Amino acid sequence: MSRPFARVKQAVASAEAGVLVALEGVGKDYPKVSAGGDRLRTLWGLLAGRADIPRFRALHGVSATIRRGESLGLVGENGAGKSTLLKIIAGVVKPSAGTVRVAGRIGALLELGSGFHPEYTGRENIFLAAALMGLSRRETRDKVEAIIAFADIGPHIDEPIKHYSSGMAVRLGFAVATALTPDVLITDEVLAVGDESFQKKCIRWLESYLADGGTLLLCSHSMYHVQTLCTRAMWLHEGAVRLEGDSFDVTREYLTYHEEKSRTGAPAPRAAEGLQPLIRAMRTERADGTATEIFAAGEDMVLQGLAWSPDGRAPVLLFGIVRADGTPVYGAHSNDSGYLPHRVDERHFAFAAHFSALPILPGKYTVRAHALDPEGLRLFDTVEREIVVTGRTRDYGLVRLAHEWKPGTLRPETT
Repeated sequence: MSRPFARVKQAVASAEAGVLVALEGVGKDYPKVSAGGDRLRTLWGLLAGRADIPRFRALHGVSATIRRGESLGLVGENGAGKSTLLKIIAGVVKPSAGTVRVAGRIGALLELGSGFHPEYTGRENIFLAAALMGLSRRETRDKVEAIIAFADIGPHIDEPIKHYSSGMAVRLGFAVATALTPDVLITDEVLAVGDESFQKKCIRWLESYLADGGTLLLCSHSMYHVQTLCTRAMWLHEGAVRLEGDSFDVTREYLTYHEEKSRTGAPAPRAAEGLQPLIRAMRTERADGTATEIFAAGEDMVLQGLAWSPDGRAPVLLFGIVRADGTPVYGAHSNDSGYLPHRVDERHFAFAAHFSALPILPGKYTVRAHALDPEGLRLFDTVEREIVVTGRTRDYGLVRLAHEWKPGTLRPETT
């Protein structure tokens, strides 16, 4: 069986199974090109097929499956390999390793407007771009008015592209690319360009496309767009898959990663054994006493601790909760509420703080317990534990405030 025929059979089998894109161990290397003589040596090595040329590894070992009707968001820092992966799936770039199987028509919104001929008018470029996408001239004539209406650039449609602003070129590029209603739509930061009204139009189109069973592969730095438009997400880090799964789970971990990168200050040092109060033990539990560091948003949490006092007097206790980047969320002293820890023996005191319906938003946090002197004036010891709050939400900030939307009472005459 010939290789082309085998690839056709694989694509047909994938389509029948509902798999539109299948990636297995995909990698991409680019030769490192320096200035001067090094550039010539690199070029000669490429022509000679040498394998010892210095290379930059943009992607390595990427595997994924995208089925019909799914939506996958790609997240990651600049240079993580997101755009390279999209170009490989779109067929613009050939992988250096691994296999890529694609079934169905791909619509790629990559570098919108870059494929237009600058001397042709917008209308002429519509026919040129549609022809490159496989549409006949008759099919294009049936779609051209809808494309022009979507682009909404007015009389500029009959002016050369070289006179367009970048925003106008983006409008026309999106209108042309979406006219085909592809099986798989690939978008690379398309929602980050254009004016606000155009972005809203793009989002409405994407929501309609997904509602009709379309398959979306979205690359974006906006976690809100990934959570809103995508059911799954993949986090690329230094060219490899760091995490893949539910879009809310992946974006939460990705945001936590950036919060931890921006954290300032080192953890508080532990006090030495001696004549100072200490926190001997600390853990977090569910309401039923099960020890855990993972809580669902709105779930009860209990902070359990054991303090030691050098002179047998009950120490003042302080707890604090901070976000992964060090932003304080909440803290409280035991003496503010007149609380005294339970004496276990001559010098040990057990304490607990119960948080009902934990109101903090999903993310990673650090819970701290501090031991102070009995007067509550000097802090001597600190113990930290990390917790993760899970959940699906697009709320902003640190905590969820109880609220209810109701009919408004303001009228135009009151403004």
